[in-house]
Amino acid sequence: MDIADIIQILDSTLRLATPLLFACLAGLFSERAGIFDIGLEGKILASAFMSAAVAFYTGNVWLGLLAGIGASLVLAAIHGVASITFRGNQLISGVALNFLASGLTVVIGEAWFGLGGRTPQLEGAGRFQEVALPFEAALRDVPVLGPIYSDLLSGHSILVYVGLLCVPLTWWILFRTRFGLRLRAVGENPAAVDTAGVSVIGLRYAAVMICGVLCGLAGAYLATALSAGFVKEMSAGRGFIALAALIFAKWRPWYALGATLLFGLLEALGNRFQTIQLGDLTVPTQFMQALPYILTVVILAGFVGRAIPPRAGGEPYVKER
Repeated sequence: MDIADIIQILDSTLRLATPLLFACLAGLFSERAGIFDIGLEGKILASAFMSAAVAFYTGNVWLGLLAGIGASLVLAAIHGVASITFRGNQLISGVALNFLASGLTVVIGEAWFGLGGRTPQLEGAGRFQEVALPFEAALRDVPVLGPIYSDLLSGHSILVYVGLLCVPLTWWILFRTRFGLRLRAVGENPAAVDTAGVSVIGLRYAAVMICGVLCGLAGAYLATALSAGFVKEMSAGRGFIALAALIFAKWRPWYALGATLLFGLLEALGNRFQTIQLGDLTVPTQFMQALPYILTVVILAGFVGRAIPPRAGGEPYVKER
């Protein structure tokens, strides 16, 4: 394996990790505020469908992005009403959203396009195009650093760079702003926040809606950047892998970046090496495709250590009278 192969695998890693990163940061905001969200998968799926559908009808990928975020926000609002306002079980609410998104995307897709739940292929302005970084052509011939900059860092869609920028932005919001301090406090001790005169419900709704925006970015990226349209169940468990990455990262933004890059690398290796020959044994394609999910379980079972979630996570807040 030469440097070109390694760069190609790492390039694929970055592309595949981006939707996981958006979803992981989404779960980070929600769970730091005490709202567990199993419904990341459903939000990603709804966003992917709506962004692809609107991008196809309008020929404008930015309108598709807004539509995808809007669809995700609708589901986020439903989850917020169920788990915050009506104090329902947060896990059940999230699972219900996953089933709702899974069914509606197929039914509406068939009604609109008649393609078995798929959308037509996106072309031209209906997709996010690759972005060349400054001096990409001039630095291409520089040994080692040139290929890394030109082939690995440059040439991604704008949402890849947005995802990377969201990591320091999330860290700054959570750990360097008053809003972030209050949001983290709500996930640990909402009664203390309420006593200080800050709205627990308002902060939790804010976290849930930020989660919706980030899941919308993840779904739109899947359908309009990583792929060229929506296909049935195209989220393929990424919402659940993002939750696993969030636990692996112990609810910290920079660790979340490392965890999602790890899972992206596993998926890239599975796509790159469809079969592996180990002596007389041939590892089947299905095993390589399942490798990211298998190692997700292995990593969570044996390498995470003690991951302590926010103390008030999953518990509805009832104001004392």
